[in-house]
Amino acid sequence: MPDPAPTAQPAGIDLPHSFGAALLRGARCRCPRCGEARLFRRWLKPYDTCPACTLDISGQRADDFPAYISIFVTGHLLAPVLIVLASDFALSSTAILAIILPLAVAFMLLTLQPAKGAVIALQWWHGMHGFRAERRPQPGNDA
Repeated sequence: MPDPAPTAQPAGIDLPHSFGAALLRGARCRCPRCGEARLFRRWLKPYDTCPACTLDISGQRADDFPAYISIFVTGHLLAPVLIVLASDFALSSTAILAIILPLAVAFMLLTLQPAKGAVIALQWWHGMHGFRAERRPQPGNDA
């Protein structure tokens, strides 16, 4: 299926100039298009439309990818802690699990919403899953 034609930049909305800026807006749990309004009405439930710029967010399909990102980040943050606890301290396996498991759950819960926001921003930037690609001003082009 061919990509939909990009629409013109909406009036009064400051679209991000780069993919990284859009991703950062999403990771901050803000609308990737305007960066003003909150992206989520509940913990992992995004608004159907942005309250500030009326971007239709209902077509997003973040599904499992945010969980994979959260697990990946948590594993990389806790691996050094696990190695240090296992090698430098005389702790039993039960004690190490008692330390690592609550930390792992906390890190995963803390990173899940920003990961979902970033995935929604990725989908918006690329015009995927119901999002329409929007024209972004090119650097050095005032038109």
